[in-house]
Amino acid sequence: MTAEGRQQGQIRLPKEFRHAVEGFLRYLVAERGRSINTCRAYESDLTSLLLYCSAGGASVLEDISLNMLRGWLGALNTKGQARSTLARRAAAARSFAAWAVREELISVNPALRLRAPKREQTLPHVLAHAQLSTLFESLESEATEGEPIAVRNRAFLELLYATGIRVGELTGLDVDDVDHDRRMVKVLGKGNKERFVPYGVPAGTAVDDWLRRGRPAIANEHSGAALFLGRRGKRVDQRQVRAVVASLFGALPDTSASGPHALRHTAATHLLDGGADLRGVQELLGHSSLATTQIYTHVSVDRLRTTYQQAHPRA
Repeated sequence: MTAEGRQQGQIRLPKEFRHAVEGFLRYLVAERGRSINTCRAYESDLTSLLLYCSAGGASVLEDISLNMLRGWLGALNTKGQARSTLARRAAAARSFAAWAVREELISVNPALRLRAPKREQTLPHVLAHAQLSTLFESLESEATEGEPIAVRNRAFLELLYATGIRVGELTGLDVDDVDHDRRMVKVLGKGNKERFVPYGVPAGTAVDDWLRRGRPAIANEHSGAALFLGRRGKRVDQRQVRAVVASLFGALPDTSASGPHALRHTAATHLLDGGADLRGVQELLGHSSLATTQIYTHVSVDRLRTTYQQAHPRA
């Protein structure tokens, strides 16, 4: 939902619903430390829910029932929304209802038994070592020619793969977040949780090159402390990084990878393939739950099975 769509939806909501959503969003920021993007997603989901309930006859929060919540998810399912989207929307409804009970806005939680379709378990795409070699050789060749943007692109691709950080964490980095001596980068992750992530020599060389001859050529009064900059000298944004990565991946043969998250998946899988401890990888990636990290063990097992079937004479 666009900003205009959210605003129009909020205007159509009954006054109590509108005030409740505003209060919940303040709670997410002040007490849960949620990001602006996360709050926008919650606002979109709850506006959709409450507009549905309002159309069904609810005018106050106490009017909302489990059947209404199920009807809302069913309507979204009929429109063809993905299981992952339905799961997210159901989670938003449960969080909102639990908050409303704590705030004594409602006496009974209607979402306690609300369930959404299970998410489809899709394994992340992982780039092969040969593909990465091709990618980084090409980036190094372009950076050698000295064009600042090429130097930047090499630096943030190397850093994404070396650390497995999220694209939002990459764009949020400041110059002082890089510890060149220890080859560590300070990252602000989800929930404003800070962690330190190591990186290797190739990434260090690329980042140092960017800071030495790439960034100074672009930096201006709008740059501030941002590590990575766009062409106009402002902090690079996620959209720009995604566009660069998509273009680079599009030139690689035999891959469906399309965005920066593929480098995060690849880094995690290669670490586990190399014998890294699962909890260590969890810490590096900034996962709050070990279960989230365990998906990469499935990727590693699948790769091992494929290699076995191809190589073992009695497979």
